[in-house]
Amino acid sequence: MKKSTFIRLQPNESKVYHAASRIYASYIASNRVHQENDEQMMLKAVESAIKLAELTDSMVQSDDELK
Repeated sequence: MKKSTFIRLQPNESKVYHAASRIYASYIASNRVHQENDEQMMLKAVESAIKLAELTDSMVQSDDELK
């Protein structure tokens, strides 16, 4: 019997995960992912999602940050 894995992501981690999964899906759709580079492309997707989040945070000021 295969052991189940349970993962609980914090809200910010979940948002980065969702962005990374969409980026990774775009890599798959454009035939850039294959057996030899799938983990490398996952890492690239997560790194890209984090960079996008950091860039957005540096350029956009939310209402909570105005206080």
